[in-house]
Amino acid sequence: MIENVTFDEIEIGQKASLSRRLTMSDIELFATVSGDINPAHLDEEYAADSLFHKVIGHGMWSGSLISAVLGTLLPGPGTIYLGQDLRFKRPVGLGDIITVTVTAREKRPEKNVVVFDCTALNQDGKEVVSGTAEVIAPTEKVRRAAAELPQVQVIRHDGHELMLKKCETLPPVPTAVVHPCDESSLRGAVEAAEASLIDPVLIGPEAKIRAVAEIHGLDVSRYRIVDVPHSHASAETGVRLARAGECEAVMKGSLHTDELMAEVVRKETGLRTGRRLSHVFVMNVPTYPRPLLITDAAINIYPTLEDKVDIVQNAIDLAKVLGVDVPRVAILSAVETVNPKIASTLEAAALCKMADRGQIRGGVLDGPLAFDNAISLEAARTKGIKSEVAGQADILLVPDLEAGNMLAKQLSFLANADAAGIVLGAKVPVILTSRADTVRTRLASCAVAVLTAAARRRGAAAAAE
Repeated sequence: MIENVTFDEIEIGQKASLSRRLTMSDIELFATVSGDINPAHLDEEYAADSLFHKVIGHGMWSGSLISAVLGTLLPGPGTIYLGQDLRFKRPVGLGDIITVTVTAREKRPEKNVVVFDCTALNQDGKEVVSGTAEVIAPTEKVRRAAAELPQVQVIRHDGHELMLKKCETLPPVPTAVVHPCDESSLRGAVEAAEASLIDPVLIGPEAKIRAVAEIHGLDVSRYRIVDVPHSHASAETGVRLARAGECEAVMKGSLHTDELMAEVVRKETGLRTGRRLSHVFVMNVPTYPRPLLITDAAINIYPTLEDKVDIVQNAIDLAKVLGVDVPRVAILSAVETVNPKIASTLEAAALCKMADRGQIRGGVLDGPLAFDNAISLEAARTKGIKSEVAGQADILLVPDLEAGNMLAKQLSFLANADAAGIVLGAKVPVILTSRADTVRTRLASCAVAVLTAAARRRGAAAAAE
């Protein structure tokens, strides 16, 4: 319940207080609502060189606590703010506990005005804010159920930014951009080039590429264009350049994925290796504490057990490139026990044993696991699952493409996840983008390719020594 104190009930010297700990979520929410994005509040690197050498809360965050006391405690519901003066004595840092107190100092009966002294102390008893507030106090008693506030979730999109930051010291990767003949694909290539991620070779009908660039204000004058008549020739040429070592990555343009991949997997002239090709989504989910790799959701429709060995190994290798020392692989199914009637549970058990025998290297595997047990420690504990993987998976191996595609899109559109996608197992990474991809997604996909290409260069150099 919430209840006010009327003008007649207020006594001089009467007090009310509340305490609140400052968190980064408080700062981010206050910045979002107010629009105050001063880097002193949001950027640790900037704040380290500032006057206080640390991230500090907005001054008016402390002031808002005074408003909360006046509006909910004393006088409470029905109070009308007339004025407030504040003096900020000390900064409020992350983790500081601020106790705000208002004390009735003066009553003016002619207009039901009350003046309050206001002070805010930190956990050490030091004053951080002082001032006075002038309000019209309510004259009628109010007691009612407190409003239930909506849940607020701070959705961070810094996972992709961290990947992009890792690429800052790496040279742009020569990339065959196959048939970038619409705004979406050409803009994606240009933006990735401007971000110093790729050095694009634009492959397609030159006149069409230049026309799209002119219509949409894109400058392609700095980039090499290989003139070919149509999308099939674009795919063939892009793969040929990668096979010859002129390009270290291939990026899909406005042609269909099947058309590009048909050239990539062509036996005599493609980019095959001893590995099965597979696609990996790198998902940064706001409600999950680490990047989540989902495979395969785009290439292998109904992978066999043998296919899944390569699919898992590709994902483990990528996770290591992204900085995961020992990737945890959850092999998904509908249940977490082996059931002879559900083929994916049998394959999960086999894959785990193959990992035990060294047929899959570099990661820790467990399965079958239902999705909740794979990503929620609480769900795993509830079901009594003891596992190094359950509740903290880095990689989700799905039973088939349908399951993977639905899962990835659910995370993107229902959980506000950022996604990046790449095809592995070929001689060079293949960047598959969609017209629905955001700029952040396109750049992140390129960043994954850049990190993969850099890891391959290091591996080749080590092998040569």
